[in-house]
Amino acid sequence: MATTSDIRKGLCIKYNHDIYKIIEFLHVKPGKGPAFVRTKLKSVTTGKVIDNTFSAGHKIEDVRVETHKFQYLYNEGDTFHFMNTEDYTQIQLQKDALDTPDLMKEGEVVTVIINTEDNMPLSVEMPAHVILEVTATEPGVKGNTATNATKPATVETGAQINVPLFINEGDKIKIDTDKGQYQERIKE
Repeated sequence: MATTSDIRKGLCIKYNHDIYKIIEFLHVKPGKGPAFVRTKLKSVTTGKVIDNTFSAGHKIEDVRVETHKFQYLYNEGDTFHFMNTEDYTQIQLQKDALDTPDLMKEGEVVTVIINTEDNMPLSVEMPAHVILEVTATEPGVKGNTATNATKPATVETGAQINVPLFINEGDKIKIDTDKGQYQERIKE
């Protein structure tokens, strides 16, 4: 059993007869009243995200998990296929178990969180950043910028990202997978 002081991003807990992964949390100590922890939980079975508040010191039932490196192979509709990089076994996961499936390109190595009790995959963690090529974007018009003007761009995985006006088709860009935002242009 864990308590609210053990809450961290990525922790898997049992809550309301389901397994949830903590995707955000904030410890709050108001001037009046007891402290509490505000969390955002994502169900690993349905993908549904809920907000919940735990009072300080509340007991939570954590799930023992292992992490393994898997390589993304391909997808068929909403089913994504991965291969373990150590023993080459393959698993299939549904799209709702993935945090940002639209930023994942074939060959990407991800971390799969597996429940140690029944060896079922719970969720997939992307690397902090991915580098993708811009396949389509409008050319930026010089002179119409006041501050930080952006334009939509489509990357090689099909995801839409807002990028600065100087980004052109064929440029490789670094994207933060946590927020799905442009970080920088990569020079070859």
